[in-house]
Amino acid sequence: MAAGERPEWVGDELFPFESRFVEIDGNVVHYVDEGSGPILLMLHGNPVWSFVYREVIAALREQFRCIALDFPGFGLSTAAPGYRYLAEDHAELLVSFLDRLDVSELTLVGHNWGGPFGLYAAQQRPDKFERLILTNTWAWPLNGDLSSEVFSRGMGNPVGRALVKRFNLLVDYFIPAAHKRRKLSEAEMAHYREATRTPERRHAGAVLPGELVGAREFFTNLADQLGALEKLPTLIVWADTDPIFTDRYRKRLEATFPNATTTVLHGVGHFLQSDAPDEFSEAIETWWADLATEASTASPENPS
Repeated sequence: MAAGERPEWVGDELFPFESRFVEIDGNVVHYVDEGSGPILLMLHGNPVWSFVYREVIAALREQFRCIALDFPGFGLSTAAPGYRYLAEDHAELLVSFLDRLDVSELTLVGHNWGGPFGLYAAQQRPDKFERLILTNTWAWPLNGDLSSEVFSRGMGNPVGRALVKRFNLLVDYFIPAAHKRRKLSEAEMAHYREATRTPERRHAGAVLPGELVGAREFFTNLADQLGALEKLPTLIVWADTDPIFTDRYRKRLEATFPNATTTVLHGVGHFLQSDAPDEFSEAIETWWADLATEASTASPENPS
C-alpha cells in the first residue's frame, strides 16, 4: 500500500467518501471530512480504522461535518520511520493533526483508544473542544485491574505481539466476536484484513495491548487533568454486551463527567458504531436536539 494513495481494495460502495491525506512529522495520515455543520471528530480504537464509522458518517453528514482519521499504522495511514505506536505518540499526533486542519468548536466522538487520545487532545487544546461523546472507553490507569493486567501483559509481551502479528488475531477473531447484533459481511471483513495484510501492518495493533498497563504515566496524567473537561456537555453511549468495557467503566465515566447524559444500547457489542449504527447515530441526534432545546430555554429571549 503506497503512502498517500487510496488502495483499490477500498470499495466506493462500502466507503463512499473522499480519502484525504496529510503529512505530519513524516507520518502520512488518512482521514475523511464529510458533510457540513458542527464538527464531530470521530476517533477509532484497536484494531479498526475510520471504516468502522462509515454508516454513522453516512447518517450524520447531512447535519454534521464528520472528520475521522486513521492513526499511523491503522487503516490507510502510514507511520514515519521511528514512530513507536505508543499511546502518547498517537495522542500527540492527534494534537498536531487538529492544529494542521485548524479546526475548532469540536465534539469528540471517542471509542476504545479514541477516548483517551481525544481527551488528551482536549486537555492540550481546550479552546478547540466544546462537547464530548464517549463510548465504551476509559481515561485512567488500568494498572492493578486484574483482567486488564492479564490481557495487557499476556498480549503485550514479545510472544503475544508476535502471535498478533503472525496470525492477525485481533482482526480475525476480536472484530467478529465483538459484534453481537449482526455478522459482518465478507466484504466488510476484507476492509479490515486488507488494512492489516502483512505482519508489518499489524504492528500498530500489536503494540497497544501492552500499553493498557505500560502507559501508566500517560493515563495517570490524563486522569489527573480530567477536571478541566468535566463541565463540558457529555454524551455517554454505551454498549451493554461488551465483555471488555463493562458497566463499571460506564459508571466511572458518569462520575467523572457530572454533566453527562447516558444512552445504553442493549444487546450491542463493543464496536457499537458498526454493530448498531442507526441507534448510535440516533443517540447523537437526540442529544444534540436536547442541548439545543436547553440552550433556547435558557436564553434571555426565553427566560425560565
